[in-house]
Amino acid sequence: MFSKIKKRHIITVLLSGFFFVGVSFKEDFFEIAKQIEIFTSIFKTVNQNYVDETNPSELMDKAVKSMLADIDPYTNYFNEQDVIKFKINNTGEYTGIGAMITRKEDKLIIKEPYKGFPADKAGLKAGDEITQIGDVLLSDFKDDASQLMKGAKNTKIDVKYLRQGKPMSTQITLDEVEIKAVPFFGKIDEKTGYIVLSQFNKKATSETKEALEKLKNEGATQIILDLRGNPGGLLHEAVNICNLFVPKGEVIVTTKSKNEKHNNTYKTTREPIDTQIPIVVIVDGKSASASEIVAGALQDLDRAVVVGSRSFGKGLVQRPFDLTYGTQVKVTISRYYTPSGRCIQALNYSKKDKNGKATKTDEKNFNAFKTRNGRTVYDGGGILPDVELEETKLSSIAEALQKNDAIFNYVTNYYYKNPALGNKIPALTDTDIADFKTFIKKEKISFDTETELALKTTLEKAKKEKIDASIATEYQNLLTALQKSEESLIDKNSKEIKNLLLDEIIKRYQYKEGLYQYYTKNNSEIKKAVTLFNNIAEYNKILKI
Repeated sequence: MFSKIKKRHIITVLLSGFFFVGVSFKEDFFEIAKQIEIFTSIFKTVNQNYVDETNPSELMDKAVKSMLADIDPYTNYFNEQDVIKFKINNTGEYTGIGAMITRKEDKLIIKEPYKGFPADKAGLKAGDEITQIGDVLLSDFKDDASQLMKGAKNTKIDVKYLRQGKPMSTQITLDEVEIKAVPFFGKIDEKTGYIVLSQFNKKATSETKEALEKLKNEGATQIILDLRGNPGGLLHEAVNICNLFVPKGEVIVTTKSKNEKHNNTYKTTREPIDTQIPIVVIVDGKSASASEIVAGALQDLDRAVVVGSRSFGKGLVQRPFDLTYGTQVKVTISRYYTPSGRCIQALNYSKKDKNGKATKTDEKNFNAFKTRNGRTVYDGGGILPDVELEETKLSSIAEALQKNDAIFNYVTNYYYKNPALGNKIPALTDTDIADFKTFIKKEKISFDTETELALKTTLEKAKKEKIDASIATEYQNLLTALQKSEESLIDKNSKEIKNLLLDEIIKRYQYKEGLYQYYTKNNSEIKKAVTLFNNIAEYNKILKI
């Protein structure tokens, strides 16, 4: 009898335990289960009853990706093909043509062929428009056409393309392509070493270490680490790169989450290469994630002076989770915090404005933190440089001209007009800016600034409501006035636009390596870094050494 009572008591305790555990998550669990059941019913009903044949995998792919896009830009679903690309981005190795490409309507545009790789060897140039790969016409192929140019090493692929409107063809032999994390390093002067770190793949630390050691052996006693345009990558590589310059056991970054298992502290684990060598880190508005960890940690530890413009502000941590059938989901699991305690995330995706856009913290609400030596630094998104250079910030008109390929297309035209330029660096003048504006008009390139896009959206709505005829004249007058204002902005920001044009021109004739070589003697951020090194008292004053 006692045994039965005892057994019944134990079961009651267990059930009550389950009940109390369940109370903490039962509402969420029920809601999740409910919504899954609704979605499954909809998906099944539509696929079984829709008037035409459906593609279940395509429908699911779009549904899941659309759902996740509403959370934040970094929480993503990867189908089998996406998983392969994701792994390539992290390793820096793949078999392909060795070029940056983009899809535009029914063509693939070569944006940048990498020197010495298959596309370059086959004679393809930036601006070439690929229209056919093998037997596949891209106008008929709506999937990811870049996959048609991947395969086993030594596979030969016939392509047809347009160059300045002229039909051409070539054959590309696929080969192993290694994307370097450090595409360039060298000496600016007898004492100053310069290292460009363009991404944080699995070779980032080893390549940076090799560059640092070679530069030191060649007599470099001060280092510029260029993180401009670096979108980030692997977290542990960011920690290990900091470890090249700071002692073992230093906290570099912490991650905080609502889920305790995702709360982590990342410390340096190795003996450093050099804890004394002066460092300047250069960042810009496209330096993100792991780049911001490196810049923020070295700033908080007073180990480097940061120069340039405020970084992007991507302080959200993602982790891929394996799913069934070789798929993955990459989920934002936590936020990054620098050693001083700053969160570097700029946008709050949990709070959106009336247009559905993530909100940004107002500067007056930024929180103050202290570096190791007692300097005041702030959160609020991104890393604010110790030496902020106004001239390095991208203006809205320059951003629009880059986004709509106006600069890229103009330089493509320039390249074929000036075939003999070679390694010469042209001195761009106001005449070139005038020519650039004429080109934009002739090619009918829209500036696509936020104001212009809003105006065009208004007209589209007017057409739907069938009132566009009554406002056509006013609309055209307003658009013309806006475009004139945008043209005047080109003149106002001509120095900045000349620099962007020149960067693209140098890449066309001398590849990316030539651009970095040009930077070592002519770039304003690098010049400022060298000036700081040459005035060590100012350098030490900034760091409160």
